[in-house]
Amino acid sequence: MADGSGGADRLSALVLEPDCAPGLWASVESGEMDILVPELPLLLMEQDPIHRHKDVLAHTIAVVNKTRPELTIRLGALFHDIAKPRTRSFEHGGVTFRHHEVVGSRMARRRLETLGYPDQTVDDVSELVRLSGRFKGYSDGWSDSAVRRYARDAGALLGTLNEMIRCDCTTRSKVKVAAIQAAMDDLEQRISVLAEADRRAAERPEMDGAAVMEHLGIEPGPGVGQALAFLLALRRTEGHLEIGELEARLDAWWASRS
Repeated sequence: MADGSGGADRLSALVLEPDCAPGLWASVESGEMDILVPELPLLLMEQDPIHRHKDVLAHTIAVVNKTRPELTIRLGALFHDIAKPRTRSFEHGGVTFRHHEVVGSRMARRRLETLGYPDQTVDDVSELVRLSGRFKGYSDGWSDSAVRRYARDAGALLGTLNEMIRCDCTTRSKVKVAAIQAAMDDLEQRISVLAEADRRAAERPEMDGAAVMEHLGIEPGPGVGQALAFLLALRRTEGHLEIGELEARLDAWWASRS
């Protein structure tokens, strides 16, 4: 099964159940998951044996079950902590999982390829895993450049990544849950505002300064800038116009200005 002969179909059937937790637990307990995704049962470990935090497997299944039943996001959630056993280290009386997202991305890619998933699914899920920890630094304060980089790196997966991050919170603390959701709300708002600002900054009128001066028969000066501002406002409100219509509008504006 794990060599691709039905492995992808079986794992997909498990994760796409609206309430997928019982099926995933049954698959782990029966030993089926040892064949499908042998890395997953290894998550049945205590993150911190001193403070006895919940095991990673219980957290993972809870996160998967919180996401909507769509294949990419559910597989991303299933694999998002897959490298924690491999990267676990105890330092200064605590536990760390350094670079587990990067290592997990490679592990997810290999396992999904072995199971026979399509290339696009493999690429998308492994990228979700790689980016899954990026948001953790947001509360420390991100510059606009960092926000733009986060959105650019996520690309078409941005909405799915943000949803998975929202679901990657299984604490019982209502305060912590509210804080994470508020931070994501803030990030999404900043992404939207910056995207609109960048879109407007990238806009150009459909005639440049030289074309305006030639058409109106004027020399360089404030009038050229005013004409370009008029043409840019026109493009924003009415979209693309044929050159004849554009020139007629410019002529009418210039005459009214005079």
